[in-house]
Amino acid sequence: VLSLCCEACKKVIFHVPSELEADTLVGRVDLKECLQSAEFISSSDGNFKILEDGSVYTTSAVSLSAEKKTFTILLEDIQEHVQKKIHVTLVEEEKKKTRHARDTVLKRTKRRWGPIPSVMIENSLGPFPLQIQQVQSDTAQNYTIYYSASGPGIDQDPKGLFYIERETGNIFATRAVDREQYPSFQIICFATTPDGYSPEIPLVHTIRIEDDNDNAPYFTQEVFEFSVPENSKPGVLVGKVIAEDKDEPYTLHTALKYRIVSQNPPLPPAFSLHGDTGVISVSSPQLDRELVPGYTLLIEVRDMAGQPFGLCTTGTAVIKIEDTNDNAPSFRQLQYETRVEENRVNVEILRISVVDLDEPGSPGAGAVYEIIRGNDDGSFEITTDRNTNEGILCVVKGLDYESAKQRHLVISVNNEAPYMLAPHSQQLSQSTSSVTVHVQDVDEGPVFKPCLLRIDVKECEDVGTNIGRYLAEDPETGNSEGICYRIAPGQCNWISIDENSGEVRTIKVLDRDVGEMRRGQCNITVFAIDRNGKTGTGTIQVVIQPGNKNYPRIAKTEYIMCRDRKPICLTAQDDDESPYSTPFVYRITDRNLASSWKITRHNDNSVYLSPKGDIPFGTYDIPVSVTDNGGKVGEHQIRVNFCDCVTPTECNTGGRAFREGNVTLGVWAILAMIFGSLLLLLILITICGCCGSGVMHRTVTDDCANHNLIISNTEAPGEEVMDHNIIPLQTTNDQVGYGIKTGDQQTFETVKGRGHTLESVKGGGHQTLGSVKEGGGQTMMDTCRYSYSEWHNFTHPRLGEKVHLCRQDEEQKHSEDYLLSYNYEGKGSLAGSVGCCSDQQEEEALDFLDQLEPKFRTLAETCIKR
Repeated sequence: VLSLCCEACKKVIFHVPSELEADTLVGRVDLKECLQSAEFISSSDGNFKILEDGSVYTTSAVSLSAEKKTFTILLEDIQEHVQKKIHVTLVEEEKKKTRHARDTVLKRTKRRWGPIPSVMIENSLGPFPLQIQQVQSDTAQNYTIYYSASGPGIDQDPKGLFYIERETGNIFATRAVDREQYPSFQIICFATTPDGYSPEIPLVHTIRIEDDNDNAPYFTQEVFEFSVPENSKPGVLVGKVIAEDKDEPYTLHTALKYRIVSQNPPLPPAFSLHGDTGVISVSSPQLDRELVPGYTLLIEVRDMAGQPFGLCTTGTAVIKIEDTNDNAPSFRQLQYETRVEENRVNVEILRISVVDLDEPGSPGAGAVYEIIRGNDDGSFEITTDRNTNEGILCVVKGLDYESAKQRHLVISVNNEAPYMLAPHSQQLSQSTSSVTVHVQDVDEGPVFKPCLLRIDVKECEDVGTNIGRYLAEDPETGNSEGICYRIAPGQCNWISIDENSGEVRTIKVLDRDVGEMRRGQCNITVFAIDRNGKTGTGTIQVVIQPGNKNYPRIAKTEYIMCRDRKPICLTAQDDDESPYSTPFVYRITDRNLASSWKITRHNDNSVYLSPKGDIPFGTYDIPVSVTDNGGKVGEHQIRVNFCDCVTPTECNTGGRAFREGNVTLGVWAILAMIFGSLLLLLILITICGCCGSGVMHRTVTDDCANHNLIISNTEAPGEEVMDHNIIPLQTTNDQVGYGIKTGDQQTFETVKGRGHTLESVKGGGHQTLGSVKEGGGQTMMDTCRYSYSEWHNFTHPRLGEKVHLCRQDEEQKHSEDYLLSYNYEGKGSLAGSVGCCSDQQEEEALDFLDQLEPKFRTLAETCIKR
């Protein structure tokens, strides 16, 4: 089969026999030249298939009924959305080729070119090289065939793992392979003749690495933690342990089995483990938190479906038993007796305690007391002390001894959470207790109102702070006169009460972070004693409230501000709780600095500090006070280094300090002032020059010329007359001319060549400014003093006009009046020009002559009129 040269992406012509069998190589097309990044290759004719290397094969027998057959190869880059086509034409060959028998269509009789996939055992022990497969081509019977291969493991990573013998087609492995790293390899095998012809389609051969059980299973967590409510029924799901195995999935090497090795405490067995899934469930109905609060299980996982020769690993599961309200509270005593004086109101008469085995502090252990009988008139009230879980029985209405000498109460107790009946247990009856209250007929002593007084105290208050007043009254008189107060001994030593006034004061600093005060409250029993020695009791409940014990502070106090003057964010912190922390109030305490710096609010605890206007560079120490919401003030010294930089890292922190408004100018500030002064001076000079030339028409007398032109005693005028008032003149002989307007005539000096000295000057005498017609033609006389700008403004436009006329006159008539030729008199002096002597802007500013080089000094002295 011949493949003719053609342009890619346009048209390809193949000369083929009229009859083509299936799997026949038709030719090869250069696909990369058409589309380098082709991801999808297809044929418009299903009778042909195209490989990645551009080989065109028949998929079934094809007969060219006509002389030609055409189809299209479609190339597509999915990512770039590019499509290209190659038109292929099959033309029946005119005669058979006799050069090689392989040029004819090969017929398949028996195929050995497509062996089954090879298998290599993981971690094979060799010996190496180890033969794993052989590929052969049927065309080897007629031709000399050389075999080669490429792909992963050969010329791609891991390189050198496999190789194929060129003559035999035997495939060898050179070393062991880890399946977990390389589960399989796909290599491409080629069969070619010595001259490069490929009678076979490139063979994609798969080498599969067979798994070896070389990895033990492992748990995904070191410790699995679960929880389950107590008294859970059998079968309740507790959790699931998970293990993994790196060996080949869906084989015995990864078939895992779980089992419980041990349980702590061992008896009774409380949980079961599903061997295949690792799910833990409850197996015992007797999970009681009060007996066993938690279990630890040692779990084993083994591969090979749990067979003894499988690899195994152990893990730990910790199961916590959660509390439920399965224990009803019960009174420690079934009967209580207490006494109370008649007419006593809001007085505590009894404390009742209960027993509850549930977890302390939980809703299942919190007691709720209730008077269920004997309190029809509402004379009694019972509450719960949250700290001790006791019931506090108080009299809320005065009792009358004459009406009833005794009162009988029945009190019940329940929990905050509903009771949950444990399995296989009977319903318990509600626990009750009876209380007998004896009413005493005595002289009625003082009565505290209320019997329980709550006082909230801010922490860290000063010792001796008055935090309240607790008074008792005499029921007979209805006042508190003659009653003294005392605190019962053996209680928390936080407060004192004034014996006469009942004022309650602190006797130590109350801090919630110290010792017994961490609870935050304390119940203190107070006695009230009247003149007759009668005593009444009351309870003060002191509750420590968070106070304002910390002042706000700014953590960072040193900053660098660059020339962009980006505001500085100040952030304060306060360890107190609300409402004694944020919002903060910031203030600059120094009046001088407050006039040049400002504070802008950002949020409740942050502000922005920035200058109000332009300030010099330097270091500023700014005193800033921060006040919290409770009024506590923190004083801070903020140091700001205002630096001439772009980024803070460019700045040297050891700058000059600015305190109390005393500042020093920086380099840039000084330069800015100098440049500003120069600019202002230049503007003033410009304005004066414009006003002088625009309003007054000056006339320079002969006297004035002496200040601008110095008389020379040389043969011709010296070079000192060549001031800035002389303008260049371009002549037709490439000579440069310079001219001076003197009175009514102009004098020009012609310089021959470039860099030569002056040759000659025509004119003489005193040079004066004649009258010039400007505006109305009036001439005004002024002083003889003229600046360079006035001289230049006077001469330049007139000389320029003359020069222009000379350039426009082809016959050079105008130039005869202004430009005279001089004969060449020889080369100038080796000392060069001394024209610099007159290169000054001021008329008599000749001080520069004192600094001339020695070789110019003598020549310059001849040009100065002494």
